[in-house]
Amino acid sequence: MTAMLRSVLVAAVALLWAAPPARADLAIQEVTSPGGITAWLVEDHGIPFVSLEIRFLGGTSLDASAKRGAVYLMAGLLEEGAGTMDSRGFAEARDALAAEFRFDTGSDTVSVSARMLTENRDQALALLHEALVTPRFDQAALDRVREQVLSGLRADLKDPNSIAPHLFDALAFGDHPYASAGEGSIDSVSALTRDDILAAHKGALALDRIFVSAAGDITATELAALLDRLFAGLPATGAPQPDRAPWLLKPGVTVEDFPSPQSVVFFGHKGITRDDPDFFAAYILNEAMGGGRFSARLMREVREKRGLTYGIGSYLVPMDHAELYLGQFSASNDKVAEAISVVRTEWARIADEGLSEQELAETKTYLTGSYPLRFSGNGPIADILVGMQMEGLPIDYAVTRNDKVNAVTMEDVRRVARRIFLPDALHFVVVGQPTGL
Repeated sequence: MTAMLRSVLVAAVALLWAAPPARADLAIQEVTSPGGITAWLVEDHGIPFVSLEIRFLGGTSLDASAKRGAVYLMAGLLEEGAGTMDSRGFAEARDALAAEFRFDTGSDTVSVSARMLTENRDQALALLHEALVTPRFDQAALDRVREQVLSGLRADLKDPNSIAPHLFDALAFGDHPYASAGEGSIDSVSALTRDDILAAHKGALALDRIFVSAAGDITATELAALLDRLFAGLPATGAPQPDRAPWLLKPGVTVEDFPSPQSVVFFGHKGITRDDPDFFAAYILNEAMGGGRFSARLMREVREKRGLTYGIGSYLVPMDHAELYLGQFSASNDKVAEAISVVRTEWARIADEGLSEQELAETKTYLTGSYPLRFSGNGPIADILVGMQMEGLPIDYAVTRNDKVNAVTMEDVRRVARRIFLPDALHFVVVGQPTGL
């Protein structure tokens, strides 16, 4: 099938995937297959397609230190031939069904996203089963995809936006898998063999770590029946999860020399877990401090008032084995020192004062008003559902979430601000040639 024909098919399917009205009052069903696999489902029979989201817990953090990049490379090969089909044959079979599969990795997950028409659902899922259970990992495909990964890694070595977070992680996490890029290094990826990829597949894609969600034109009975077929043949257990990550980063500034007229700054300290009772207060505080709006404090103080950067943001990062509170910005070399000083000042000010009544009210309004807009179609809904499962949230979370945001009081905000904003613990990694530091 030509690329042009495939693009026409994809465009046609995209019309079928048009978003339903935004909503958060979803009728979520918990579905259990005869074999014991649990999934969450939102039925929507208005358009004849299904979105399926699958997560395997573990991700690139499952790599051994000498095999970094194995899980990432393995995931990139899942569509490069399966069963009796080589790479070309698999692509032609997928395109003939107008199906879409996407395989991705993170530090803590291997992600599988699938979109398919109702009329082709059984055939598409059979093809996805082949990719998950019997990938070929042909040497020619491995060498080709490996070179693509290496090309990206070479580019990263010249990109300060990649260098800064990687250096931050290396300083923070020591020998833990979080300390190095999930894509691996040039040396580690170059040394990976087909046996390493087979081992990564067996360790990462197993029945003891599956989370599944679906949204669209499928009933609970139909979903329950297909789950066991889809995952039949995967090993019962996979590789052990890594230990808790250490925190080794001391307060201060690390400068990595890089010839550029501006510097990239990556900063942060320890954060808060997703299941912490104070998480909603922390979420509100971060939105007020470093969210994407121009009214956020860091944008106002660093960009609007002083013109030190075009953009700056902060974000809570609750990972499976560590919790971080991070931020990032870029600035010309002569403005970096002042920008860092302003960040420290604002970090200390919010820890001492919390938020104003107006900030709290406006932030709540934004967070509760924007939340329903996330549910903009079957794909986003399925993605949200699987994320809720992985975070251990209750099945009615989509309905109760805004109530939890609104329940946060000014007293909560002030107490949690003192807890999560640690100005004396901040570490700044600066990649560039800053002056005055």
